[in-house]
Amino acid sequence: MERQQYVQRCSELFAVGGHAAVRSAAEEGLEECGPDPVLLRWLGQAHAAEDDDDHDREAEAAYRKGLALAPDDLGLLVSYLELCLRSDSFEFPERARRAVALQKRVEELAPPGSAARERVDDATGWAGRGYWDDLNAAAVRGQAEQAALAEQSVLVTDALRRAARGESDGDGGEDLRAAEVAAAVELLQGARNAPLRFLLAHRVEAYVLTFVMSFGLNKALVWSGVQDFSLWGWLLWIPLFAAEATLRRARRLGQERVIARIRARHDAMDITGGPPEGKRL
Repeated sequence: MERQQYVQRCSELFAVGGHAAVRSAAEEGLEECGPDPVLLRWLGQAHAAEDDDDHDREAEAAYRKGLALAPDDLGLLVSYLELCLRSDSFEFPERARRAVALQKRVEELAPPGSAARERVDDATGWAGRGYWDDLNAAAVRGQAEQAALAEQSVLVTDALRRAARGESDGDGGEDLRAAEVAAAVELLQGARNAPLRFLLAHRVEAYVLTFVMSFGLNKALVWSGVQDFSLWGWLLWIPLFAAEATLRRARRLGQERVIARIRARHDAMDITGGPPEGKRL
């Protein structure tokens, strides 16, 4: 198989979060095609995405091997710079020192306004954040996560209503969002999950009502003298947390299934020497 096919496979798998599968595909490509800077970049990015010290070391090794082959490869330079900026300067001082040289080299090679320079600006921006900036960023991530769950709950509710009418949306194929919804519909079937389905169908109202009830219960217990300080009201959040945990589980399951389908398609191409019938252009 040609190098470009391995690169394409890495790109497809990385787009759906299949980092372990990207590493596998990149390593297979390197074994078959020999050292290649693009495959080494994908290998490094798939390690770095795990955000773990051991994986960071593997990522750095891949980037350094790639830069030994192509010292001016912007993709490798920027990816390595992002890794260095993210690393703890106390635990990994050598990486912190390399960031300065890497940034300077990228700025020499990449014109202002280019994608590489934008990535550098983004990386240096978050690398220079303070404590309050980190708190704000965490709050923004939390809001984005809640917005994603709210959108998913709407899609899942619509899919559940179609399923109740006997209409099938299929398994989602290689579409990540559709696969996540299909997995959620599967997980929420059955009479015992009826309360979770109801909460997801009325998510906003459930949040408001739960807040009012939990706050009211805590205040009632304190004002009545039963408790000096009450947290019992927080127990009323358990059903909502369970519903959202089911959505998160469905997202993981949908992702796993999409990754498996993409890899199965790749394996079929290896056997037949071309794309499956349904994928032919």
